[in-house]
Amino acid sequence: MNQRLKGKRALVTAAGQGIGRASALAMAAQGAHVFATDVNMDALSTIRDANHENIEIFELNALDGDSVLAGVQAARPDILFNCAGFVHHGTILDASEDEIDFAFDLNVRSMVRTVKAALPGMLDRGSGSIINMSSALGSIIGAPNRFVYGTTKAAVVGLTKSIAVDYIKQGIRCNCICPGTVESPSWHDRVTALGEELGSYDAALAQFVARQPMGRVASAEEIAHLVVYLASDESAFTTGHTHIIDGGWSGQ
Repeated sequence: MNQRLKGKRALVTAAGQGIGRASALAMAAQGAHVFATDVNMDALSTIRDANHENIEIFELNALDGDSVLAGVQAARPDILFNCAGFVHHGTILDASEDEIDFAFDLNVRSMVRTVKAALPGMLDRGSGSIINMSSALGSIIGAPNRFVYGTTKAAVVGLTKSIAVDYIKQGIRCNCICPGTVESPSWHDRVTALGEELGSYDAALAQFVARQPMGRVASAEEIAHLVVYLASDESAFTTGHTHIIDGGWSGQ
């Protein structure tokens, strides 16, 4: 079996479920030594149950600079996958200052923390791949009742492009992934919440699926394939880009 990431060390935030979990497992399957982190150790324990010898798990709070620094120092990553984030519901008139502050702290500033901690080591080694989780919803396309989320995910695109251009000559690549709707525990929570508003879970599910031209949402594993590609040397000529994987949603 061709192990595309053999010899590389990867740090993943929010690896306890969804895209983070699928990506940690996918990179481990490709030979990377993966440091799977999350603030929720109960969720993270499911990765231990997968019995991958080359996965280590530990708690990392992306909102805390000391926790981030300790995690990066332990992992010494060649690959950094910033997957932590939160989806707020509502329009600009619904958004409170606390919600805006929290969203920017988790969806944007957490990436600033991890990149600032990981970059010095990558620069010393002369290589590194940084992958940031953005969204098709933001700078690519808008969606109803996603003001805070869309604003922060658009900021991730700018953050990504800035890092890429600043360090392109030092062997550092930085890309972001812009998915459409992806099946995950947190997505099911949003479907349930909308279902309570509409009076029907099935009606809420149909609403989410209807905006995807393929007539389905993505699996976390489908996004993980792209993470592996961007982490690997196969994408060595790729940096500073938004990689849209949204089932044609933004192309309508």
